[in-house]
Amino acid sequence: MIARLAAADLRRVLHPLDGVPDARAWNAEELDGLIAPGLALREAAVLVGLIRRETGLQAVLTRRTDTLRHHAGQVSFPGGRVEAEDGGPLQAALREASEEIGLSPAQAAPLGYLDPLATITGYRVVPVVAMLDPEFVPVPDPGEVADVFEAPLTFLMAPERLRRVDIEFGGRTRHVLEYEALADGPAHRIWGVTASILLNLRTHLERL
Repeated sequence: MIARLAAADLRRVLHPLDGVPDARAWNAEELDGLIAPGLALREAAVLVGLIRRETGLQAVLTRRTDTLRHHAGQVSFPGGRVEAEDGGPLQAALREASEEIGLSPAQAAPLGYLDPLATITGYRVVPVVAMLDPEFVPVPDPGEVADVFEAPLTFLMAPERLRRVDIEFGGRTRHVLEYEALADGPAHRIWGVTASILLNLRTHLERL
């Protein structure tokens, strides 16, 4: 079912495009004590792009360059801070995807929003889910993106592929999510914020 999901199915379980979710980040409690009290989270957006292939739906992911100040070498969705001229997370996600991987807005059909997510770096991220043109050919910005790759949605949505890892941060144990590194899975390590966004997508799809 996951591999053959229709756009209409996805729209049914996502927050509608005409109503940007304004709720508190769904994972805010797990970051209590790790972010300065009273800190106003900066607004950001990412594009969760899905492409339909003969083998099923694929998620488009990037690996950041190793020279970035934040999240160097990590797997992420295209995205970044919402700028004043963007007008909102949808426009920001499309702009960032254009800048980072060369995706034209005409090659993306936005479907809706996932729930906002808080990051340890002080952002409130709103993920935008979109179907992408199968003819899209990535053109990564070498200053930000080292690689663009696709991962099977069936793999990413399988509960048994995702595990919880305990790490020490800020003087206490913190729980982060990580996908298993398997021969039949993506070649890159997918963990942290990106894994959390994918978990949130799974919770939405479970409503179908």
